[in-house]
Amino acid sequence: MTFSALSNRIFTEATRLYHETDHVDAPIINTYAQGTIENDLFLKNWIDAVQWHMEDIIRKPDIDPLKALTLKRRIDKSNQDRTDLVERIDSYFFEKFQDIVPLADAVINTESPAWAIDRLSILILKIWHMRVEVERLDATPEHRQQCQQKWETLNEQCRDLSSAIDQLLADIESGRRCMKVYKQMKMYNDPSLNPSLYASK
Repeated sequence: MTFSALSNRIFTEATRLYHETDHVDAPIINTYAQGTIENDLFLKNWIDAVQWHMEDIIRKPDIDPLKALTLKRRIDKSNQDRTDLVERIDSYFFEKFQDIVPLADAVINTESPAWAIDRLSILILKIWHMRVEVERLDATPEHRQQCQQKWETLNEQCRDLSSAIDQLLADIESGRRCMKVYKQMKMYNDPSLNPSLYASK
């Protein structure tokens, strides 16, 4: 099984399980062993699903401002958790390919494998939610038809991105591309780097 096929399978499973409760406070149902890449992939999509729905909730026009502020703090933490997990997945690849000697003409990709996989996780969520719109009985036929076309495009994007991920991994393994990881170094969550936080001390 290719890595993209594994990712697609686990992301789809996590998305389906999240929507069995469809609640941002539902407990995580991760049956994969701790410390495995499968566990990390499942957790990655679960975090994305929870954040997706928190982003929906915070956009309600009548949301209480205090509730919105609390939710914004949760979204900030979720973003940090997501970034940390992406970097952990990249560490898996870095260790996997650490003995590969790049060819003399090897190039660097515009994004690391894990950030491409991050986009794949979001695509699986988009496909799920667009399918919901296609099947909405209270929507107009025009709406459902438009969403059907978008759903088909999203599936095409998913196939293309999956192929690109597998090609990237093959290129790294063969030495045609360099495996290089940059920490994101987000500044707004760091009290020592965000002027609004350290100036208030």
